[in-house]
Amino acid sequence: MRRFKQTAVFTVATAAALAGSVVMGSSPAMAASSPTAACGSGYHVIDSHAIGGLATIYLLYNGSTNCVVTWKSSKYQGVYSTTGASIQKQGGKRIDDTDFYMSYAGPVKVSAPGTCVSWGGVASNGAGGGDSWQSGWTHCG
Repeated sequence: MRRFKQTAVFTVATAAALAGSVVMGSSPAMAASSPTAACGSGYHVIDSHAIGGLATIYLLYNGSTNCVVTWKSSKYQGVYSTTGASIQKQGGKRIDDTDFYMSYAGPVKVSAPGTCVSWGGVASNGAGGGDSWQSGWTHCG
């Protein structure tokens, strides 16, 4: 009986810990190894912008769809902090992914062949400091 109670307590504690880790923060189910991997096969970097040494925002393209990923600098990898990526097709709605992430935000994608896009992101250091950047209408081809 005692062995059953110990096993039951361990099982409940493990389940609670796992549930807590799922709720802890948003993160991709399977973290990508690079901004290109985050967007998927066929994408290549066409522009980037560093934000305050905290992260770099990458704009990628695959011939018809733009993708934005904000990749945290190595110093801030593994720390939950506000990180965001956004993109908007001219005449369309802004698509945004901002949350507490450990490695990167995004990918956010929009199909925009022959249309200008505005892209950007935000990053923080987890201790109250942060920065953001947003492009004007660009990459119009």
